[in-house]
Amino acid sequence: MSNQPPEVSAEVEAFWVLARRQARLERLPGYFGPSALASLPPPAWSFGASPAQADELADLVADGVKTATASAAEDYAAEGVPLPEPGTLGIVLDGSGHPRALVTTTAVEVVPFDQVPAEHAHAEGEGDRSLATWRARHEAFFRDDDPHGRGFRPDMPVVLERFRVLHPKPGR
Repeated sequence: MSNQPPEVSAEVEAFWVLARRQARLERLPGYFGPSALASLPPPAWSFGASPAQADELADLVADGVKTATASAAEDYAAEGVPLPEPGTLGIVLDGSGHPRALVTTTAVEVVPFDQVPAEHAHAEGEGDRSLATWRARHEAFFRDDDPHGRGFRPDMPVVLERFRVLHPKPGR
């Protein structure tokens, strides 16, 4: 893992300029001086393990259907990355690296995989939105996409993150 910030594409930069204005993120009292929000884009990333999956999930986010995600807590520790916190901004990319939405994290909790509630599965917006489908898809994902060799366990800690779309990119 590199400490260098990833290079930001011109398309992501242009999206950030529009999104922060539309989301009214530049409005801080004048005595604070220029805001870092005016110049630094938040991290840009995509959901899923493939470009096709990233496209599908970015569409759900931009359409307001997907308002939550889940990830293996052990991956954060292995990569030396802190857990997300409420208020964290991010730019969701599709499978080709095009920006689709500016989101902000609204809630984070860590629970064992086998204790993820049905309402979280529904908020993830995938498939039929049931807990059974969520468990089947996420168990397969955690088994197949395992960069740190953590393996899957029913009691593995999972980071449940809720977010809100501040600005979706129109069109596809």
